[in-house]
Amino acid sequence: MDFTPFFVSLKLALTVTIILIIIGAPIAYILAFFRFRGKSLVESLVYLPAALPPTVIGFYLIVVMGPGGALGETYETFTGSSLLFSFAGITLATAVYSIPFAVQPMKAAFLKLDRRLIESASVLGLGGWEIFFRVVLPNCLSGILAAAVLVFLHAMGAFGVIVMVGGSIPGVTKVASIAIYEAVETMNYRGAALMSLAFLPVSFLFLFLVNKLNEER
Repeated sequence: MDFTPFFVSLKLALTVTIILIIIGAPIAYILAFFRFRGKSLVESLVYLPAALPPTVIGFYLIVVMGPGGALGETYETFTGSSLLFSFAGITLATAVYSIPFAVQPMKAAFLKLDRRLIESASVLGLGGWEIFFRVVLPNCLSGILAAAVLVFLHAMGAFGVIVMVGGSIPGVTKVASIAIYEAVETMNYRGAALMSLAFLPVSFLFLFLVNKLNEER
């Protein structure tokens, strides 16, 4: 049994998790503590991927990332290769698909922070982003870790978006969920069972971690 797709899934999930924690934390901070015109619109756009079918997200990403799309043309200009059917392409697609699972838990964790800490930091002369790095992040690590776990698990199980944007290229875009689907299609139930079994300890471990973090919070 070739477990390469499982390791591609691990690589993808880890990459997407790092990207979304870096990008999602500032977005969650802005949505939690800042007031500005159009905030509801921005928040709705951030959470929109959670309400759309993966195939719909995949279709629009194909349009944007394809040879005729702005993002696809820019990527090809700088790299000389297509963004579609590449690891970079499925990473971007999975990040878009998973961003609500990063932002929402972190925003919830930030809102639970004692506001007196922020008020004290402001009185001491700290600016908005200084408060973010020196007060909010250090006091919300459990919430950030919980968001990271949720994103990791969501990215590990991604299927529809990846199939549309990346296809099934062995060692590149063929992730475990696609390998399981193809094994079932060819009636290779033993292969599907082994690949599915590989998910169980990883998923259980990360869910156990989320529950422990929630208990501590």
